[in-house]
Amino acid sequence: MNIAELNPKPPHREPFSRSKERFVPAAAGCYVLTTFEGAILYVGLTDNLRRRMNEHLDNPQKTGLTKFGRAVLFYWLETPDTYTVENTWLNIHSYTDGALPVLNGMNSPTFT
Repeated sequence: MNIAELNPKPPHREPFSRSKERFVPAAAGCYVLTTFEGAILYVGLTDNLRRRMNEHLDNPQKTGLTKFGRAVLFYWLETPDTYTVENTWLNIHSYTDGALPVLNGMNSPTFT
């Protein structure tokens, strides 16, 4: 599934790189890790987008190669309604692709 198919659309994007973390706000929101082409690899929520981006950059699973490619872009939507947005994005992905994004665990607490 491609990032363009999400609703609501995440309006912000930065390269998934430590040198760009300063451009990501320390605000609550939902985020998506994608390949260069926009293939969704991971969907998440957090109370601090900048901190969460850095945590993912420390995780070899999130920075490694997947069967769809490597995470190179970090998209986000600032929102206090993180659970609803994340659940919506995961459900859209599951409906479109028949599964969660490749880097999301099967035990996702919001997946129904």
